[in-house]
Amino acid sequence: MSDIVGRDREPQGLPGADGAAAAPDVGVVVVAAGSGSRTGAPELKQFRWVAGKPMLLHSVQRFQARPDVAMVVCVLPRSHVGDPPPWLFQSDLERLLISVGGPTRQASVENGLQDLPASVNIVVVHDAARPLVTDATIDGVIAAARAGHAAVAALPVVDTLKEVGEDGHVIRTVERTRLWRAQTPQAFPRALLARAHDAARRDGVAATDDAALCERLGFTVVVVRGSERAMKITDETDFARANALAGLVE
Repeated sequence: MSDIVGRDREPQGLPGADGAAAAPDVGVVVVAAGSGSRTGAPELKQFRWVAGKPMLLHSVQRFQARPDVAMVVCVLPRSHVGDPPPWLFQSDLERLLISVGGPTRQASVENGLQDLPASVNIVVVHDAARPLVTDATIDGVIAAARAGHAAVAALPVVDTLKEVGEDGHVIRTVERTRLWRAQTPQAFPRALLARAHDAARRDGVAATDDAALCERLGFTVVVVRGSERAMKITDETDFARANALAGLVE
């Protein structure tokens, strides 16, 4: 399955079994509510330009280019919900909602999930800090979710891993054969993800990604091979790396 960068798609839906267009049923929650403090810049990380456009706009336009996407919800910091950056409206406004971020990433995702329209059956959760996600990865996680599973984009660990103590001494070398680095997007049947979040809220459980919330309930979580292009922009040096990766085709 190849990555087709910048392909144009119309939002009229996908062909159904009888040849008629099926209504789009994928909802996307783009998490962009963080403070971005690790970059050390005064501007929010997710609003800064990278690879030719604001970071958040990459994800919004990428997902809105898909005919199966019914709605993209951008979860923004509370301070920006009433006055989003004007460039955000360079998108399909009929398929764009703004949601308010919570005190944690998990709470932000839940807010976005609740704002999705009732017609959405498949939910994709994506971090705005990964602006260069590929179409092939999105296709893969959505296909797995349609099969009834939670799906996480990930890459196998290739470096040798060391467990290190507080004194800086190596405790042991960790076997890497079955270890993968989780990325986003992650995709889920809507009912499954809602149940996972409800259970986490009830039990006071926190996790760093949505797949972990599904794992704790025993749901099947499958790995879809991700992409090095979908790197997470965390600190200032990552902007230069993302700009370089944007010009490469996998």
